[in-house]
Amino acid sequence: MTSFLVRRTGQAALALFGVCTLIFFLTRLTGDPVLLMAPEGATRADIEALRTALGFDRPLIVQYWEYLNGLMRFDFGQSIVQRVPVMDIIVSRLPYTLGLAAAALVVALGLGVPMGVYMAVHRARPLARVLMGVVLAGQSLPTFWSGILLISLFAVTLGWLPSSGAREVTSVIMPAIALGLLSMATFARVARSAVLDELSKPYVRAARAKGLSTGRVVRRHVLRNGSIPVISVSALEIANLLAGAVIVETVFAWPGLGLLTVQAIQARDFPIVEAVVLLSAVVSIGLNLIADILYSVVDPRITLDGAAR
Repeated sequence: MTSFLVRRTGQAALALFGVCTLIFFLTRLTGDPVLLMAPEGATRADIEALRTALGFDRPLIVQYWEYLNGLMRFDFGQSIVQRVPVMDIIVSRLPYTLGLAAAALVVALGLGVPMGVYMAVHRARPLARVLMGVVLAGQSLPTFWSGILLISLFAVTLGWLPSSGAREVTSVIMPAIALGLLSMATFARVARSAVLDELSKPYVRAARAKGLSTGRVVRRHVLRNGSIPVISVSALEIANLLAGAVIVETVFAWPGLGLLTVQAIQARDFPIVEAVVLLSAVVSIGLNLIADILYSVVDPRITLDGAAR
């Protein structure tokens, strides 16, 4: 256990270093933020003075070194546009994104896994075919289009839900559904495949031969043994939900990190973009580590080094 955590921590550190380096230099390739911030009619001297004040007059390698030093102190610098610490901005926006991602995960798991199990156990029934059509639709429909359709129906036509913002509790319903549909389809497909695979194994036939009902076999054995692929996909899907929040938050004007990122990219506010990307990388790597640990909890035959006992 200790060696596994040490090894994975080292791998995570290298991955994060690569992400930091890549995002730093990529943001510098998008253009000069000073030209965006300079007022109309500014002289060349004014632009150079602003560049010096923001620190962009120094060599790129010096800026990179100072950026790494700041990260070592958990200091992401100041927003170029808002002129306040980036950490303060992220802390104010993070709860909105986490709340939206949590609600979308409830939608995805709460609908996807039961649908997948039903389609596997009762695959010959008409409802299973209908559910498969729903899964295919959820997988095929772009997230932004789902959001627009939801707004058109529930906000514009029916007037049941607010179309944008986060002023009311009900404001999260449509963004959560739009964000969770794609993950719902993924969970349904994975759960269906996992349950079908388990139902074909000898222990299921032996249990049925002893007189156990299909429902009891599924509840007591199949669901537990078939949960490992779902756990594996969960780590990726949570990361995908956070990434997909960029589109959904823009469509619904949800004041989270996704909308903040879009605004920062448009303004070339490098420190905010770098901080959000780094935070996303930390979450993704951490979730995959948790998923690896959960494998051995769900199935004791699996050790943390990947070998079967």
